[in-house]
Amino acid sequence: MEISFNTAALLFPAISLIMLAYTNRFLALAALVRSLHAKYLDHHKSGVLHGQIKNLRYRLKLIKNMQAMGVLSFVSCIVCMYCIYRELDYLSELTFALSLLFFTISLMISLVEIQLSNKALELELSDMEEDD
Repeated sequence: MEISFNTAALLFPAISLIMLAYTNRFLALAALVRSLHAKYLDHHKSGVLHGQIKNLRYRLKLIKNMQAMGVLSFVSCIVCMYCIYRELDYLSELTFALSLLFFTISLMISLVEIQLSNKALELELSDMEEDD
C-alpha cells in the first residue's frame, strides 16, 4: 500500500471537525436541561447532587482522554506526512495506521461519554417527572 500526502491529508479536516464536535456537540442540550433542573431544585427541594458530581467527574475524564486521543491522532498524521515527505514508506504507513487507531479510540471513548451524558440527562428529567 502506498500512502500519499493526499491520503494523510484526508484526516486533517476529519480530526479537526471531530475535536470541534467534542467541544460543542452536547453543550446546548446539556445547558438547557441542567438550568431547568437547577430551577426545579431551587423551587421544589434541595436535592442530593453527589451522584451527579461523580458522573460529571467521570465524564470530564472521558472527555480529557478522547481529546488526548484526538490530539495523538493529529500528531501521528503530521508525523506521517513528514515521513511521506522524507520517503520513509514503512514509517509513513505505520504512523498513518497509528493515527487511524488513535482516531478510532477517540471515537469509541466519545461513544461511552455520549451514553453517560444521555443517562445523566434522563435521570434529571425523570427526577422532575416523579414529583409531578
